Amino acid sequence: MVDDMPKHIESGLKYLAAVKLKEQGETQQKIAEKLDIDRSTVSHYLNGRNLSWNSIGVAKTITELYPIDFLTMVQVIIQDPIKVRNMVSICRKYEYDGIIDESCIGCGLCVDLCFMKAISLVSLKAQINSIHCCGCKTCENRCPTNSIKILEIEDD
Repeated sequence: MVDDMPKHIESGLKYLAAVKLKEQGETQQKIAEKLDIDRSTVSHYLNGRNLSWNSIGVAKTITELYPIDFLTMVQVIIQDPIKVRNMVSICRKYEYDGIIDESCIGCGLCVDLCFMKAISLVSLKAQINSIHCCGCKTCENRCPTNSIKILEIEDD
């Protein structure tokens, strides 16, 4: 039973992602493609059939964790880096923006550390793609020149 728990929690995360995508206007087919599940499973999720509400409760709690903890938990549960990035991007609670100070020396450490692949070097200066940033602040905390600031984007 314990061995099955990550799969149940993964299903809870997929349920939350499906609901969020539906609220954003996505079709069931698009949701199925984004979550790499069949369309009938999406239909079951959206119609409240065959769900483990306890697993959904645990998944909801995971999405409410501090971003680095949310990312780490999803990595443990899903284990496929591409699917982890996708799930984190869909289920994250907030959006983030990165500010790079002029003191950036373009060492590339942040690029290597970013699990979400949200950072690139352009003309030897880091650039953060806010669409992919999950707010974990790994880059900010490990930058040798303290050149990175990750900010939560405020809703207007």
